[in-house]
Amino acid sequence: MAEVGTRWKSAARTDRGKVRARNEDAVLALPERGLWLVADGMGGHQNGALASRLIVEEIVELPEGGSLDDRLLDVRDCLYRVNRLLGHEITMTADKPDSIMGSTVVMLLAQGERAICVWAGDSRGYLWRSGKLYQLSRDHCLMQELIQEQQLSPAEAASHPSARALTRAVGASDDLLLDIVDFTIYPGDTLMLCSDGLYQDLSRDDISDALSLESTERALHRLFRQALSGPARDNISAVVIRP
Repeated sequence: MAEVGTRWKSAARTDRGKVRARNEDAVLALPERGLWLVADGMGGHQNGALASRLIVEEIVELPEGGSLDDRLLDVRDCLYRVNRLLGHEITMTADKPDSIMGSTVVMLLAQGERAICVWAGDSRGYLWRSGKLYQLSRDHCLMQELIQEQQLSPAEAASHPSARALTRAVGASDDLLLDIVDFTIYPGDTLMLCSDGLYQDLSRDDISDALSLESTERALHRLFRQALSGPARDNISAVVIRP
C-alpha cells in the first residue's frame, strides 16, 4: 500500500445560505487518505441533495491503497458509474420521469508531493502559493464557453441570460467528461475546493486573504463569515487543505 501520509490538515463546512430552503451541497474531507470533495447538487426538490450525497457515499467506498494513478482511475470509474445511475436508473424511477438529477463535483487527491484535481461543473479548485491565488479548475458553464469559443469579454459573457448554465455535471448527460490537473505540492501551499455559492459573492482578494491565514480553520471561518455577510443566495460549501 502506497503511503499517503498524515501530514495533511483540512477544515470543511457547508451551509444552507440565506435563501435556499434546503442544502443540496455535500462535502467530504479525509486528510488521512489524501481525499477531499465538494459536490453541488441540482434538480430541485430532493434531487440535488440525493445526487451530491450519492457521489460522496460512492467515493468513500473506494479502496484506500494503490498509487495516485490507481486511485485516479478508481475515482473516474466511480464517477462514471454514478453518472449512469443518476442519468438512468434513479432519474427514470423518480416521481417525475423527466426531472433532472445531477451534481457538480470537484475533488482533490494527494499523495506525497503530488496532487490531482478532478472536476465537472462550476465548483472550483483553488491554489494559494507564495501570496498568489491560482484557479486550478475551469468552469464548465456557458459563460466560460462564450469567453473561449466566441472570444467575448468576461463582462459580455456574464451578461448572457444563461451565463451560469452548466455544460457538464455528473448525471447531466450519458457521457461524463472530467477535467484533470496534475501538479506538485510545495510547503506553504493552501488549497481550497468550493461550490459556486462561496465564490460568487467574494472577490479574488477576499479568497486570497483568507487562504493566507495560518490555519485551515481560521481560513474557513473567514470565508464563511464574508460569504454569509452578503446575499448568500445559494448553498455555500468549502474545504481548505494544507500539507
